[in-house]
Amino acid sequence: MRFVYVSALIACTWLSVRAQSTAYVFQFGPTIGLQKWDNSFEREPLFKYHGALSIESVDNEEDKNSLFMQIGYHIKGSANRFRYYNINSGAPAGTFTEEFRFNNLSLVLGAKQKRPFGASGNARFYYGGGLRVDYTLSTNIDNLSNNNPSLVLFYPSVGFMNRWMAGFTVTTGIEFKLSELIGGELKLSIQPDVTLQYNQPAIGNVIDPFTPGNIITISERRIRNAAVELGVGLRLLRKVEYVDE
Repeated sequence: MRFVYVSALIACTWLSVRAQSTAYVFQFGPTIGLQKWDNSFEREPLFKYHGALSIESVDNEEDKNSLFMQIGYHIKGSANRFRYYNINSGAPAGTFTEEFRFNNLSLVLGAKQKRPFGASGNARFYYGGGLRVDYTLSTNIDNLSNNNPSLVLFYPSVGFMNRWMAGFTVTTGIEFKLSELIGGELKLSIQPDVTLQYNQPAIGNVIDPFTPGNIITISERRIRNAAVELGVGLRLLRKVEYVDE
């Protein structure tokens, strides 16, 4: 956590020194969490949310490119969805969703390229990306087995979870002005991780809880996150102008 705080402070200081002006963007929106589980069954998307604060350099004259730092809260993971049917009629009888949630704090440092969008001149299309570091604040995976010894063997355990992950962010969207110092933003971002959220080696010589006397091996588990996010943002511009005297 100290690394995140120090990195954010350095980034903020550097952006404010470099830029003529600075934009502060408050963003929130839905998150689609995706996970790849090696040696396991397929997972379905997890539908959650995120919130973030971005600090961005602004060139008063051309505003064709910028540097940004973003820190935010993101719920990532995956889900299993079980569908029940009436035995007699075959009609749907309900659903149950089992969520694998990782509540992550993310820090992104990156750059954006901007182009005019629309005839009014008040909007810009942008694309860009950056490097990202995630830290897991909490998770629900230790609660999924409900303390049942028979199920603990087959569910992830916090002891094999990695708190720190690294990845990158690719983003695109539209910025638009509402007034001279206030604007809005629509953003789409893709956030794949390079490192693993969970890394458990194979565990051998385990007593089979369903067939006493049998010895089994629990397969290796490797979980890697990815997320797709749609964000709506409020842009506040801190404009700096230099006047010759």
